[in-house]
Amino acid sequence: MSTRGTARPLARMPPTLAALRVARPVSTFLHHLEIAAPLFLLVLAGYLLAASGRWPKAVSEALAKFVFAVAVPALLFSLMSDFSKLPPVDARLLIAFFGGCLVVFALGRLIGLWLFGLNGVQQSVFALGGIFANNVLLGVPIVKATLGEAAMPSVALVLVFNSLTLWTLVTVSVEWARHGELSLRGFGNTLRSVLTNPVVASVLAGAAFGLTGLPLPALIGRPLSLLGGSAIPLSLIVLGMGLAEYGVRSGWREASAITAIKLIAQPAVVWALAWLLDLPPVETQAVVLLAALAVGINVYLMAREFDALQGPVATSMVMSTALSALTVPLALALVAH
Repeated sequence: MSTRGTARPLARMPPTLAALRVARPVSTFLHHLEIAAPLFLLVLAGYLLAASGRWPKAVSEALAKFVFAVAVPALLFSLMSDFSKLPPVDARLLIAFFGGCLVVFALGRLIGLWLFGLNGVQQSVFALGGIFANNVLLGVPIVKATLGEAAMPSVALVLVFNSLTLWTLVTVSVEWARHGELSLRGFGNTLRSVLTNPVVASVLAGAAFGLTGLPLPALIGRPLSLLGGSAIPLSLIVLGMGLAEYGVRSGWREASAITAIKLIAQPAVVWALAWLLDLPPVETQAVVLLAALAVGINVYLMAREFDALQGPVATSMVMSTALSALTVPLALALVAH
């Protein structure tokens, strides 16, 4: 009897549509994980170097100053100096990213009040931990490695407004909690510190030069390129050394909540807004990646300045950095599909 038309052996059957839908995100996740893993290994290397006790604190401080003031600005200026040749950026990404920050900040304050009974100042620091990431030390290297230079203009646009917007938000929140009114002096100090920030200044200066359409002279461009090449590995090592300094201290419940808000809630809200705005794929992936990054060191500085939740914030920095080695590739894979 003929066997034509009968089912083929299961091993030879083509994969089902459901299987493909599962396999493609998994393969994308593994691809991004493979790209991101060496970057997080550099963070680990920095952590182990500092934890060994053989490197004085002055070394990490000097390296951090070099990265912020020289290496990263050189990288961003070199990139933005070709602004006229770069792909256009959909400025609505600012609405998706900072709109998401505002929503998550409000959510963080409510969680801080309802779950932990925090006062107004503590709520502000707690909520800041859910939205302020290591966009420079961690974001720039990961975006450049995973999404390529096409996504860097989107990152640069966020970096220009990031410090001003988020520092102003938390400053207003704290001032209101303390005095029930806003302080123009506090806003002025924030604006001045942002405009004199080397990272912001390099983006603005590079973009201004790029708009002229003139090529960057080789005498200047080559040294900037060499300096910029050191930005990625050094920034990751410096981040690891900083994490070793702050360590895991206390407040595990609060730290776990901050970490969950930062790594889950913020990227989810930013992605939802990007989807509602119908942002192009590159801008969407860039803002979601930035939103999915670990808690930034600036949050700890704010915690120290206001003497609030220093232990939980330090703990959340270490926890979120370790977990983001998995959540960042996962976020990229989910957004891609």
